[in-house]
Amino acid sequence: MNRYDAVVVGSGHNALVTAVYLARAGWSVVVLEGNDRPGGLVRTDEVTVPGFRHDVYSSAHPLFTSGPAYAELGPELAACGLTYRDSPFSIGVSMPGAESAVFSTDAAANVAEADRLAPGDGAALAALLADFAPYAGPVFALFAADLADPGPTRIVHGLMRDDGHCSTFAQRFLRTSRDLLEHRFSSPVLRGLLAPWALHLGRGPDEANSAFWTLLTLVAVTTAGMPTPEGGSEQLARALTTLTERHGGRVETGRWVERVLVRDGLATGVRTADGEVVTAARAVVASVNPDQLYLKLLAHEDGVVPPVIRQQADEYRYGRGCVQLHLALSEPPRFEDERLTRTGLVHLTRGLDALSRSVNEAARGLLPARPTIAFDTPSTADPTRCPPGAAVARLQILDVPLRLRGDAAGEIDTRAGWTDDVKNAFADRVIGLAARHTPNLPGAIVGRHVIGPDDLARFNPNCGPGDPYGGSHELAQSYLLRPLPGQPSHRTVVPNLFMVGAATWPGHGVNGASGYIVADKLLTSGARTASRTV
Repeated sequence: MNRYDAVVVGSGHNALVTAVYLARAGWSVVVLEGNDRPGGLVRTDEVTVPGFRHDVYSSAHPLFTSGPAYAELGPELAACGLTYRDSPFSIGVSMPGAESAVFSTDAAANVAEADRLAPGDGAALAALLADFAPYAGPVFALFAADLADPGPTRIVHGLMRDDGHCSTFAQRFLRTSRDLLEHRFSSPVLRGLLAPWALHLGRGPDEANSAFWTLLTLVAVTTAGMPTPEGGSEQLARALTTLTERHGGRVETGRWVERVLVRDGLATGVRTADGEVVTAARAVVASVNPDQLYLKLLAHEDGVVPPVIRQQADEYRYGRGCVQLHLALSEPPRFEDERLTRTGLVHLTRGLDALSRSVNEAARGLLPARPTIAFDTPSTADPTRCPPGAAVARLQILDVPLRLRGDAAGEIDTRAGWTDDVKNAFADRVIGLAARHTPNLPGAIVGRHVIGPDDLARFNPNCGPGDPYGGSHELAQSYLLRPLPGQPSHRTVVPNLFMVGAATWPGHGVNGASGYIVADKLLTSGARTASRTV
């Protein structure tokens, strides 16, 4: 069969969320994935030593478990084998001089922890969250809506305007993370606990609007924790695939799509790399970035893409790169603060100023001399990932450049780019820095695997030259300017062709939101019927 109501291009978790909803509603659906397994960057493999299962790209899923798709699909996904595990503490920080802190989902304990770091910071933390509380409902409602629709537009206007003037929320919305943290808190450790989270949302601590995302992450991880699927992050993709198939949908791998076909102004299906035409009677949903969609998948369709959209797609920008070290350990890492061994994700950092410096070095194309390290050991919450008594660890560095121009420390020759030698030399640096926080780390390593921007680029076209977040999230490429100024929504220039994924609102991360938004659009407003003749 090659005739369906909907064809979904790519099988990232957002694409699978859309497929599940359409299949549940009785649509005939096929998902076409080029790689060997569905899931995109939600993938788990034994990349170091047999018996050690690593989340190769993404890991914990607090944004997904606190989002609308999981609220509705959770019981069905559980029946398909998805079980989440969590650690006692959500986030932590380790700084030089054995200074450390942890936050959990216990609000009172978090206030007490902040006060332990600096008297008065507990009250400041409570006040920060209380100040945000009146806006929480409208803000989080936007994460399940297309910002370009009339309803969300009214919500945004209500947030940004007050009695005809710009609101307090608007001013806070544009602040930098540095401004927020230095204004609110006196403890360098508390600032160090919160500042690195801007990196996980594609922002630096000195970028406009980064305070908003630092605050949203704080709310998310102290509400939802850091849940990770038992058996590995890929269990989410497997459960979504199983649920799609239980409702009659199909998920096919090894099926690269090279064209979206258009006739009479509507998408009629796709052509795969092997020449097969798969038709779509109602909609095509593409989990791709705008440069891929408009410059590749629709490039052959004369007159379909307006020149301004083609130009904007050509100017779509990618942000920083990512290096990940996957370690098989003979024993769990040991911190002086033993709470950090029971924490979902710990940042190893020298603080806000050091983070700012390393992000600036990356912006100038330099390997940072002292990068901030996101350190997580998912085997703490999920012992099934490795043999008894052992551990799997991931060291993620998000303040690295996509294209190398040098090394801030002057030690690594980067002239040949992201070669294996460069990645391994940088990995040695990272392990050396991490060992200052976890002294048993080097001796416990029994296997390691290093992933750099070049590996991301080869594995997933949505990473462009190696950006794990599917495109820069600077303010000029966010919100109603995302994916493109001329297409501020999930709707494309072809009425029944939709986009999902990190390039669309609300952006990157395992959240399922864009998949939910597009499914809702298709099922509530319907899609125009395309011709079945290509």
